[in-house]
Amino acid sequence: MQLEPEHGLQKKSCDAGFTMKQASKEELAKRASWIITRLKKEFPEARTALIFSDPLELLVSTILSAQCTDARVNMVTPALFAKYRNAKDFASAGKKELEGEIKSTGFYRMKAKHIIDACTAIVDRFNGKVPRTLDELISLPGVGRKTANCVLGGAYGIQSGIVVDTHVIRLSNRLGLTKNESPERIEKDLIELIPKKEWYRFSNLLILHGRKTCKARTPLCEKCTLSADCPSAEL
Repeated sequence: MQLEPEHGLQKKSCDAGFTMKQASKEELAKRASWIITRLKKEFPEARTALIFSDPLELLVSTILSAQCTDARVNMVTPALFAKYRNAKDFASAGKKELEGEIKSTGFYRMKAKHIIDACTAIVDRFNGKVPRTLDELISLPGVGRKTANCVLGGAYGIQSGIVVDTHVIRLSNRLGLTKNESPERIEKDLIELIPKKEWYRFSNLLILHGRKTCKARTPLCEKCTLSADCPSAEL
């Protein structure tokens, strides 16, 4: 199968022994651009599935989403955000009480500690406001690059990096955009291929596509809008 002619890429086939070494950075950038164009048509309103109304709510929701579905997080957060309205409220929360309120999201002891500690730092060091830079966000307890990129992109519209979750790891490899497995190396590879203005959107496009079509165990290649130029199609 061949990519649409206007993109000018050669036919890729797994049977022909496709490897990352056979594709130049320029070819991979063209592939990435084509992927974004196709997925934008399928998901024109691509955004995080987490429901939030301000940066703090997105930060808390993202912490809760670790090893948990967004749907489950969205079931827990309405009551949580009605009770805890700002960083000071979370910082003052009783740990056992908060654990009980978020227990259904899993790993609730660790998550409660991260939420309380992060919000304490926000109150003490940032005047109660979620910081707007990557370095400041990852200085908060329990906040790594993925969470920071999600908050900056989703709440502030700041393109600080690419959110690399399990879907992005899986799809970026299947689509031939990286050979790496570690989130840090994958993010580095993708940043070299994806225009900065698309960093946050690209993550959400891959996540949505991974949930709907390119599933972990049984990818629906016959229904995939990217199968025409996917090195892993029909594997």
